[in-house]
Amino acid sequence: MTRLKFKAQTKSAFFPTVRLKVDNYFKEHDISPNANSNMWFKVIFFLGIFLLLYNLIITSSFNSWILLLLTVLLGMFSAFIGFNICHDAIHDSLSSNKKVNKGFSFLFNLVGANPYLWSIMHNTVHHTFTNIPGHDEDLVVAPGLIRISQEEPVNKIQRYQHLYAFPLYSLASLSWVFRKDYKKFFQSKIGEIRIKHPKIEYFNLFFFKGLYYFLFIVLPLLLLNLTWWQFLIGFMALHITKGLTMGLVFQLAHVVEGTDFPKPNEEGNIEDNWAEHQLRTTANFASGNSIAAFFLGGLNQQIEHHLFPRVCHVHYKKIGAIVKETAHEFNLPYIENPTFFDALKSHYEILKKLGKQEYRNKNKTTSL
Repeated sequence: MTRLKFKAQTKSAFFPTVRLKVDNYFKEHDISPNANSNMWFKVIFFLGIFLLLYNLIITSSFNSWILLLLTVLLGMFSAFIGFNICHDAIHDSLSSNKKVNKGFSFLFNLVGANPYLWSIMHNTVHHTFTNIPGHDEDLVVAPGLIRISQEEPVNKIQRYQHLYAFPLYSLASLSWVFRKDYKKFFQSKIGEIRIKHPKIEYFNLFFFKGLYYFLFIVLPLLLLNLTWWQFLIGFMALHITKGLTMGLVFQLAHVVEGTDFPKPNEEGNIEDNWAEHQLRTTANFASGNSIAAFFLGGLNQQIEHHLFPRVCHVHYKKIGAIVKETAHEFNLPYIENPTFFDALKSHYEILKKLGKQEYRNKNKTTSL
């Protein structure tokens, strides 16, 4: 286990205060922090559209252009299933019943990702050590190509990362399906946490990867009247669409102007306590946009998600006002971009600063 520690929670009243307010909100309105009827509608909607698109592609005789359009939509809805259903299920926030959450978390396999590994990488490592270089592996996107942390040396090619980062994000899904899960599973540790995998997870990894390859590679090749290169174009379109959708949403929550990338002190401690650390390293975007909230599974309100990961995302809009008010009460930051495009521009500026500008500053310093 990593030695990194946060300051004792007792040194700040912020989190006990905001947690009490949020708990009281649910009690006073007599509602569960888990899924409500709106959430179950979303489950049916996204899963239904995903299955419909897949079946239309596999069983119909549309021309290649219609098939390509359906495949792009399937890629988008693959990401939406991850955002809206699997993410909550893996956090145990979808239902109060752990078996229900476990069942829905297995849908993650249908989009090519392993829910067990995601739980370790995301729930345990990322949510604990958010934006801490060397600990949060979400900061490691494409080593040597994309520089997100100031701790990483800047190189010549990264002068242009603000231009090529977005196409690279679109390859995230392909990497996840064919490389990332295998690599993470057989590492000696994830982040700074050593893991001994249960034997059943070895079976799950290979069985469900094989099932995914059968459903999305073997079966289409057997059933569709396509050449190999037409299939390849469709397969790439699916994953590029899904990868870009996922990559942008996750980056806009932590790698924007105003968020911190703190370093541990000499004793291996982070100066803030955990909850205040989440406020300084996490950002919301388009919080008031109901369409964004519907399709992104509340991931546009990452502040609320990081503070209350066991609360279903359909409640973030209501508790967001409580969190924001309490943060201001304690003179703590509450970082947010009004729209998706504001957040996108902010991320672009961060990439430019950490690449082009810092490379230029490095050369100026060297020449003095």
